[in-house]
Amino acid sequence: MKYWGDHMAENGSIDKDFVHLARLALSGRAQDVQTYLHRVAKRRGPDREFSAALIDLLRNNPTRSSPLRRGMERALPTDTDSRFQLLRVEETPFLKMEPVYTEQVQGTLSRLVEERQNLGTLLEAGLEPTRTVLFTGPPGVGKTLGARWVARELGLPLMILDLSAVMSSYLGRTGSNLRHVLDYAKSVDCVLLLDELDAIAKRRDDSGEIGELKRLVTVLLQQLDDWPSSGLLIAATNHSDLLDPAVWRRFEQPIDFSLPEEAGIRAFLEALFEEVAPNMSAWVEILSVSLIGRSYSDIEREVTLARRSAALNGKGLDHYLSKLVTTSDHSKQERIEIAVRLVRNGLATQRMAHEITGVARDTIRIHLKNNAVLEV
Repeated sequence: MKYWGDHMAENGSIDKDFVHLARLALSGRAQDVQTYLHRVAKRRGPDREFSAALIDLLRNNPTRSSPLRRGMERALPTDTDSRFQLLRVEETPFLKMEPVYTEQVQGTLSRLVEERQNLGTLLEAGLEPTRTVLFTGPPGVGKTLGARWVARELGLPLMILDLSAVMSSYLGRTGSNLRHVLDYAKSVDCVLLLDELDAIAKRRDDSGEIGELKRLVTVLLQQLDDWPSSGLLIAATNHSDLLDPAVWRRFEQPIDFSLPEEAGIRAFLEALFEEVAPNMSAWVEILSVSLIGRSYSDIEREVTLARRSAALNGKGLDHYLSKLVTTSDHSKQERIEIAVRLVRNGLATQRMAHEITGVARDTIRIHLKNNAVLEV
């Protein structure tokens, strides 16, 4: 206590800081205690030894084997009308396959993990880890999978709040539901995912929205401002254009998940076929071009339907995969590439490739000949 007192007296704020810290501790808000200590540690006055001691305590704060169970001594938040639980909890996040992202997206996700795995380094530099992240992009491109990957890498449970489900039949209670969930998540070591953010965070100048929904945006903004650096909040939306501009500004790290390109589709298909249908490299080469413009979830659904049809009707998987070779949304050059790959890999004759892609047989022959010359 003397050490604490000497240090804080030098800064003229021992009473204020000590009372505030005691209030946080007595209320059981462990996350807020850590956040407050982070701020104290950043005060690098003449007594750098004090800051170093706090940083060391925070770095070596003992981890709990099951932080979620400890937090669940309090019941999970429920809707006051339906009594249904508002949070879906994945205590040990599981991934069916490793996500395939662009280099930029994967690099940002990895940095979020690295920040929290090297907290001491950030604290020594007077910095805190990223607190709030916004995932944007069309459906099925891996936003939820990205949150699950981050939680798994950090060894933390994932809590998912579907914001379209938090809407109470009595709108006046929706703000209470939201506060209840976010206050609960602050008290538990977890990664919190707010899914379908646009359900409540719409533009406040939208004349079609009633006053209560607009007030929900204000509630959300207050919660984002108050989010502790000891926790990670991820929000996801399929409709970023609907978000209130003030909501955008509250997120420290936006990440845009776009539709996969050829390399991403190729890696995803290889993972899909790896265990269930080996030796599918020829089809992977074709489909990685013909399925450009589809989301990962769309691709997985189509491949699974093809496998089911093959199992039920006995015509062979090749027959049904050929039906996935669509070219209606592709450029002329892409259709030529698909036709050439079909013939080159022995999956179709030139006539069949013409029927599938609409590319003239003479054009296919010319490109096959040119490719052969280039290979020589």
